[in-house]
Amino acid sequence: MAELLRELKQTRLQKIWIPHQCERLQQRRGSSVPQFTNSPTMIILVGLPARGKTYISKKLTRYLNWIGVPTKVFNVGQYRREVVQTYKSYEFFRPDNQEAMTIRKQCAINALKDVNIYLTQEEGQVAVFDATNTTRERRSMILQFAKERGYKAFFIESICDDPDIIAENIMQVKLSSPDYKDCDREKVVEDFLQRIECYQMNYEPLHNDLDSSLSYIKIFNVGSRYLVNRVQDHIQSRAVYYLMNIHVTPRSIYLSRHGESELNLLGRIGGDSGLSPRGKQFAHALGNFVKSQQISDLKVWTSHMKRTIQTAEALGVPYEQWKALNEIDAGVCEEMTYEEIQEHFPEEFALRDQDKYRYRYPKGESYEDLVQRLEPVIMELERQENVLVICHQAVMRCLLAYFLDKSAGNEH
Repeated sequence: MAELLRELKQTRLQKIWIPHQCERLQQRRGSSVPQFTNSPTMIILVGLPARGKTYISKKLTRYLNWIGVPTKVFNVGQYRREVVQTYKSYEFFRPDNQEAMTIRKQCAINALKDVNIYLTQEEGQVAVFDATNTTRERRSMILQFAKERGYKAFFIESICDDPDIIAENIMQVKLSSPDYKDCDREKVVEDFLQRIECYQMNYEPLHNDLDSSLSYIKIFNVGSRYLVNRVQDHIQSRAVYYLMNIHVTPRSIYLSRHGESELNLLGRIGGDSGLSPRGKQFAHALGNFVKSQQISDLKVWTSHMKRTIQTAEALGVPYEQWKALNEIDAGVCEEMTYEEIQEHFPEEFALRDQDKYRYRYPKGESYEDLVQRLEPVIMELERQENVLVICHQAVMRCLLAYFLDKSAGNEH
């Protein structure tokens, strides 16, 4: 053991292993559900149809789950489809259709009941209430529901008066809606525009003066302008930060591991070695692939480590280095094989198997730490258009978990 410690002290990272202590390891693992708030939060969408509310709901839910905040979307339209299984026409949404209005209100109430179950019995922290919520009366009902149960309420209103954006949304999303299955394209557009007019009749946007006590963000024309009011806490500020970074422009994001490194050949984790001969072949092949795709204005990102930089060099294009993209820090286990870790640190090896996501290498990082480190990368990716990210195995797992909508703990 003394020889091993001397070797560890001589590594580039100059890290010293501290012997196993149960309490220290328990603290390092953390709790099973990170608590970012003292009380649950309801995020309530507001806006006319075809304003991107469901898109916003899904994106925000994916992000919050990825950073470790248990979040779930409750789409009132799905509740309505379960009750009224055959959609006929926009007439169902007329404000003077009393029978339909009763059904729609009951669907909202049923969704709120499920929100309560999620936040009280299923360890949920954030519930996203995805509906139009275009009247002050409906929003008051939701606010009263939240207040009685001690939930915080945060509104997201999507306002769009650009006819081109609205038409694009209808064509991309509503044509595939279950409401219009097997319907003629022109009839779908005509019916949906009339549905919007039904909501427009009674639409009461959030008011700067009347609603000044509420917490909300208004998003104008899919991000051309924002108005933020009374952000209460960390969760709401994270949501605002995220929403101000996303866009709807179609683009391609490519994720690639670096070419095989010299330490990969030896089965050793971490380190900062260069590419092996086979790794250089991979880098050359990646360059040929990128050229064949003819991607306009492609940006290339790498970590600060040799193996990603050498992979990018083979592309013959400018690239940007991100320290945040560096491989997970294995601490005192850097440049060891898994067999060596199991032999010298058997308890650490077993603990990693029990909870790979929250396990933190001694003097190193956990996947949970890595997610926090990668958050600025995700924010910048959301702002960008076409990007190729050349990174490492653990980093790619975390990035893929975000884009594939995997919650914390499902990265590997």
